Amino acid sequence: MSLALDPAAQDLLFREARTANTFTDEPVTEEQVQAIYDLVKYGPTAFNQSPLRVTLVRTPEARERLVGHMAEGNQPKTSTAPLVAILSADNEFHEELPQLMPHAPGIKDAFFSERPVREQTAGLNAALQAAYFIIGVRAAGLAAGPMTGFDFEGVRKEFLDDDHTPLMVVNIGRPGENAWFPRSPRLSYDEVITTV
Repeated sequence: MSLALDPAAQDLLFREARTANTFTDEPVTEEQVQAIYDLVKYGPTAFNQSPLRVTLVRTPEARERLVGHMAEGNQPKTSTAPLVAILSADNEFHEELPQLMPHAPGIKDAFFSERPVREQTAGLNAALQAAYFIIGVRAAGLAAGPMTGFDFEGVRKEFLDDDHTPLMVVNIGRPGENAWFPRSPRLSYDEVITTV
């Protein structure tokens, strides 16, 4: 059985793609980031809520502040990656629903009037979008280094606000020397897939 996606694209996006730990100093341009977003914005979310927010850390001052919140083993990677993105969930995503769901004008109040409901669904759907974001980085021919080893509350206070929940920090760029750890095993089909 074959997939519709070209085998080279399968390798680029999945089989040969790895979490990078070192990067070259080649910059990641605004045009590349725009192209990534223009591709991944079509990923599905419930009610088209699109709660993912991306904060690009470009200035040396901001980078230094972020590195201070990273786990010790992640600090060198974040210090040297050409671009770092903080991915977060916007817990006030419902304010955009009239634009995103014009055919269902009452959906904002019918489903998302309570903050705990918004936080739960924003976290789940933004995580889904974050996965698409990583695939988009790979589609651009770049490597992504997603990390959850950081002080979440510190990053929220330093870069976000009370309406945004950090999900991960992603280092982005061309892979550098010794960028990859050995690939870890994966579960087999039978260990994951169950038919009922």
